[in-house]
Amino acid sequence: EDKVLKEYLVKIKSHTLEDLEKLDQISAGRALIAENCKKARKHILDKTEGQNPFVFMSASVAFADFYFKPNTGGYDALKNSAYFGKINNTPLDSLLSRYHSIVAEIAQNERSYNEYVVYQEVNLDTKFDRSLILASAFMSPDSLRLRATPQSEYDQAFQEFYATPAYRNVISLAAWQFDTMVVQYKELSEIGESVIREINELTSE
Repeated sequence: EDKVLKEYLVKIKSHTLEDLEKLDQISAGRALIAENCKKARKHILDKTEGQNPFVFMSASVAFADFYFKPNTGGYDALKNSAYFGKINNTPLDSLLSRYHSIVAEIAQNERSYNEYVVYQEVNLDTKFDRSLILASAFMSPDSLRLRATPQSEYDQAFQEFYATPAYRNVISLAAWQFDTMVVQYKELSEIGESVIREINELTSE
């Protein structure tokens, strides 16, 4: 019985290690976007938008919807097995409960943000032609140069995009909400490390 329980715990440990890698990546990404959004917002408040177009372009990544996707397979398998009672009311049980509670909070926070962005994009698409911006994002500079549209028109399209309420609303929200998300990711990472330490102790006995 102990051997089977250990197999469940080793699987949870493996999945938690995967989660920690994903958390490192998404934390770094969100922190960078938040920093660029803060810089862009400062330019807007100072009315110096033309000084740093690269910051505004970088802040546009705040429109991307990406999620932290944990691997809950090991935990779900243990929960649905006859062995779950063996860790009931143990430190590991408390850690795993807290871990998955924060996972749910993160999912809610990300969903709320991404739904807001989708709403702003729908609003934007009814009032603004993003074809030049999308072309600039997805076509190589060499391909763009072969087209009849001059660079000045692309630049003008970006300036108009950065002036829209939708763009400004999204980067303003990202500037502070991404910081909150990063704090949650860090908290989850710390609990994940405690889960791994606890499993190491239990499986080495």
